Amino acid sequence: KPLAIKKSDKCPVCGMFVAMYKNWRAEIIFTDGTYAVFDGPKDMFRYYLDIKKYNPAKKASDISNIYVTEYYSTGLMEARKVFFVQGSDVNGPMGAELVPLATEAAAKDFMKDHKGSRILKFSEVTMENLK
Repeated sequence: KPLAIKKSDKCPVCGMFVAMYKNWRAEIIFTDGTYAVFDGPKDMFRYYLDIKKYNPAKKASDISNIYVTEYYSTGLMEARKVFFVQGSDVNGPMGAELVPLATEAAAKDFMKDHKGSRILKFSEVTMENLK
């Protein structure tokens, strides 16, 4: 299950306090119960795609769950099941963001309404998409 964020939890990528950005937060939970929380999906992907840099003691196989905050519901959803819109006019706490949407239809509607450039599945996100 998703975790309750503490006021003291900081994003390991940018150092921002995550609790201030509950509508954008993302979480990676490890099988040993430890976790990392993020102020947005892009920082979560930076960590996930280069976990050795941010947490040398962990590897991708140590991850039990990954959650992102779905844009419309603001509820946490399993990151591997949502669609991410790149290049929209909606910014997160750190500026340009990958916006998580629950369904492909919602992502297509969001893309039209907010000038998005591309819809990505979790497995399609690369470091190039995070620039």
